[in-house]
Amino acid sequence: MSHGLGRAVVSTPYWHAADLLGDAPARLAMGTKAYAASRAMTWANTALRYGEALRAACRPATPGLPPRSLEHFHAMCDDTGLFQHAVYGIPDRHHGYCVDDNARALLLCCGDADLLASMGQRFAAFIQHAWNPDSGRFRNFMAYDRRWLEPAGSEDSHGRTLWALGVCAGQSADPLLARWAAGLFGEALGIVEHFTSPRAWAFALLGLDACGATNRDAARLRMLLAERLAGLLQASESPDWVWFENRLTYDNARLCQALIVTGAATGSRHLTGAGLRSLRWLLDIQTSPGHGNTRGHFRPVGSEGFLLVSRTAPLAFDQQPVEAWATISACLAAQRVDPAPLWQDQAHRAFAWFLGANDLGVPLVDIATGSCRDGLHPDRANENRGAESVLSWLLALSDMPQFASPALHLHSVD
Repeated sequence: MSHGLGRAVVSTPYWHAADLLGDAPARLAMGTKAYAASRAMTWANTALRYGEALRAACRPATPGLPPRSLEHFHAMCDDTGLFQHAVYGIPDRHHGYCVDDNARALLLCCGDADLLASMGQRFAAFIQHAWNPDSGRFRNFMAYDRRWLEPAGSEDSHGRTLWALGVCAGQSADPLLARWAAGLFGEALGIVEHFTSPRAWAFALLGLDACGATNRDAARLRMLLAERLAGLLQASESPDWVWFENRLTYDNARLCQALIVTGAATGSRHLTGAGLRSLRWLLDIQTSPGHGNTRGHFRPVGSEGFLLVSRTAPLAFDQQPVEAWATISACLAAQRVDPAPLWQDQAHRAFAWFLGANDLGVPLVDIATGSCRDGLHPDRANENRGAESVLSWLLALSDMPQFASPALHLHSVD
């Protein structure tokens, strides 16, 4: 009880304790830290964790989904955060850390009360340290010796971090962590108005959807960013090219997802329609040719050259796990506003890509350890198993059971 109240209790007046208690600033600082550390153990938060444990125990297993293992995820972490790369399955200290992956790790924790309690503060602390108030931006790359390698990261890394903060603010089972995330989210949000990256806009919109546009400025920015995305689609779209830019690059489905969730939240049917229309086109591009009446498997646009509007077909390699996860998440958003069976079918195709339904017929995932290979080359799988890959797998695995529940059909948009 004294720990939770932030007050010192001494049973024996030995001289170390007497000396410490005589130092009022040190005593108060220790009490403040004890109080903060005990928030996860309050009766209210204990009840939340019991509730989550009971829901997990009562939730039926989703047929066909493999069990989750966090073995490799834990191996990729130290007390600073999550390592960016791996050599085979060994964390690669040479390349250090990045805020991108630690933000994704916080996303994973926010969907699991136990993981949030055990590791959430580690990733939150990394994000807090990444924040550079002088530039109003998040740093991205950190060396193994904890030196920041830049004063500010990319626009996309800033947007991705906002997304994680928004989810933490809106969905965290830890109210203290949620308040921290909401504060930093508000502080870091405004600068996105001056960004030019469509993916940074999309990530920020996903964060705004998770925590809600809680004030007039946030609501204005949400509509501004969403209309910018919709405007890009309108300017670039043709009968054969239903996309926001003249090329497909990476994390493509997040652009569609951002419009779908924003349109659903604001009642803007033209935004939802634009998101669904572009997602349908993307899913078609990402499906290999089938045989007869059988549709092909999931084939994400390869990062070796991406897909330009002038090309007739995408380059098939290198295929990245982040594309499969993004596609699953976008299909989940689509299912919640449109009852078409297409979305669940395509999500299962993208998920099966991890398990071997791909161009090489090679599983990307080691089910026993939860590790995920970094992608598909033309002749083999990339045997390195970095942070982005394992998180893409674990977050995709977290999304899939939601397709087993009845969808919340807000409205159908063609």
